[in-house]
Amino acid sequence: MAAKVTSDKLPKIITELPGPKARQIIENDHEYISPSYTRSYPLVAKSGRGAIVEDVDGNRFLDFTAGIAVCSTGHCHPDVVRAIQQQAEQLIHMSGTDFYYEQMPELARKLESLMPDGGSWRCFFGNSGTEAIEAALKLARYATGRWQFIACHSSFHGRTMGALSLTSSKPVQRRKFGPLVPGVTHIPYGNCDYLEEVVFRTTVNPGEVAAIIVESIQGEGGYIVPPPEFLPGLEKIARKHGILLVADEVQSGMGRTGKMFAFEHFDFHPDIVALAKGIASGMPLGVTMARADIMIWEPGAHASTFGGNPVCLAAALETVRLLEERYVANAEKVGAFLRGKLAELMQRHESIVDVRGRGLMIGVQIATAALRDRIIHECFERGLLVLAAGPSTIRLSPPLVIDEEQADCAVQTLASIISSIPVPTQK
Repeated sequence: MAAKVTSDKLPKIITELPGPKARQIIENDHEYISPSYTRSYPLVAKSGRGAIVEDVDGNRFLDFTAGIAVCSTGHCHPDVVRAIQQQAEQLIHMSGTDFYYEQMPELARKLESLMPDGGSWRCFFGNSGTEAIEAALKLARYATGRWQFIACHSSFHGRTMGALSLTSSKPVQRRKFGPLVPGVTHIPYGNCDYLEEVVFRTTVNPGEVAAIIVESIQGEGGYIVPPPEFLPGLEKIARKHGILLVADEVQSGMGRTGKMFAFEHFDFHPDIVALAKGIASGMPLGVTMARADIMIWEPGAHASTFGGNPVCLAAALETVRLLEERYVANAEKVGAFLRGKLAELMQRHESIVDVRGRGLMIGVQIATAALRDRIIHECFERGLLVLAAGPSTIRLSPPLVIDEEQADCAVQTLASIISSIPVPTQK
């Protein structure tokens, strides 16, 4: 039985899932929409507020996905909605490629102020994380005159051809799309010695490497926190050979880990930072930040018609304000509470192999992929939305606005489901 609902902050299921309206929409989707999308369960969202999503049949779900770590200030935060509405009444589009917007330097200046090094940074605005990575690749080649890149196994950097060449998360993401962009070599995530002792000794001349691209904490690969020496080790190697460092903070940035940027948990100082997802609370915006002495390309070298759209910038400015004033600290506080509860749960259940993460970027590794997938589906049936990551991990990436009552509800839901499923027999 589902836990008794005590407030509108918690889930409430009133129909079978999917409900009748949802079933009709799903049928239409199967007929008209690309089959390339991945859907873990039949949620048909209609509205959202905070950490609650309501479907078309009136069922209420506690969202621990945040639209894949996007809705950092929750669904439809009233301050963000107000900023979007006010901007949309004034100007929706003119194209920052050819004209100027006040909000472009305003947001760039604000982002620069958040960088822990206190240095000078510039921003290029696109529409998504993969675009932020594409811009980082082009900029690294332009600034260094080199052409090769180093990325990591189990990484995810996007699906456009350049970003896909870096991605090493699942074979299906690359299957039938080759040949990809040449010059990308992958190393094990967490093992910087492999780069110096194997790659640079056997296959790649470090003098031809433009950049090392790395997720500060791996997302799609399984919410993997690297060993503390890994990122500083990469930095030491990069500085030795004149290689740029690109931190992919698309999923881990903007407060999700309890710091504004996940690389702040480590002694790591990137030259280029890719941001997206949580920066604009659901509006499409990607940002490539680079040290001012690196972002020196000439007019026309790279541009975007829609990137830095005024409405998206307005949402981002309000989002950053809210994150800085309230929600980064909340992610750290509630994240510690949630990880503690999950660690206790792991002690009671052999099905849980590991609990890891920072802030509200938490991975719960399950004994098998099949068991993980069953738990995710049953969470949906009970009104909790979670997603998979890596071979057998459940990712918990709720809006940064959740409180301890909602965190405890998620843990109790997981506990109830796991308790009802026999521990898989290891062969």
